[in-house]
Amino acid sequence: MVVVYVDEREKNSKVPQILLGKGVTVIFKFLSVGDYVISNSIGIERKTASDFIKSLVDGRLFDQATRLVNEFEKAIMIIEGSLKEAARLSNVRRSAIIGAYITLALDIGIIMLSSRDEEETAEIIKRVAVRERRSRNTMVNIKKPTQKSLSSDTTEWQLYILQAFPHVGPKTAVRILERFGSIYNFCTASLSDLTKIEGLSEKRAAEIYQVIHALYKGFKDQKKEQGKSIIDYFSEGKTG
Repeated sequence: MVVVYVDEREKNSKVPQILLGKGVTVIFKFLSVGDYVISNSIGIERKTASDFIKSLVDGRLFDQATRLVNEFEKAIMIIEGSLKEAARLSNVRRSAIIGAYITLALDIGIIMLSSRDEEETAEIIKRVAVRERRSRNTMVNIKKPTQKSLSSDTTEWQLYILQAFPHVGPKTAVRILERFGSIYNFCTASLSDLTKIEGLSEKRAAEIYQVIHALYKGFKDQKKEQGKSIIDYFSEGKTG
């Protein structure tokens, strides 16, 4: 089943209804970032050509783009309609629009896609969702390294272990090792250091940090047990 989370404000668009017609499960919710969320890794901002220009003028464009990139490993912006026609109807110079387009792609790092209309936008979103679902299914079945390879290729085991953490796929696992050098350094890193990994937003880094540092519910501190006096044991017996 292909699932796409859609921002409540997109109900005025035909795109969600078209997605439903294409067999996609649409779940409406208030999204703080983006208009369509495919997974924890992919977020999509949809803009008509006229809205793209308006958001450039009022300053929303780069702020939205930056937040999208910080939140998702893969940030996509779909521009719907003709920018050339929208530019003709506005007072904004075409050179400024092209400059903004290039800045988004090269400096901020957003994947820029164009569509003719809502039908094509929906088709793009569906294809991205299907591709991501197939990719995720492949990643879930990460091949466990063989015992024989333990001595010959430790890196294979390191990558395998890191991908057990939430929001860590093959690419992010490589980035972690490139930055920290070892799993030990990764696990002892500060929350601030974790957020410096490309693809890990503050929210994702915080979840990983919690997984690393949270105590297991069944954990018993042996030091505390050893430090108990005979009076402590008698007291426990009375309360029990």
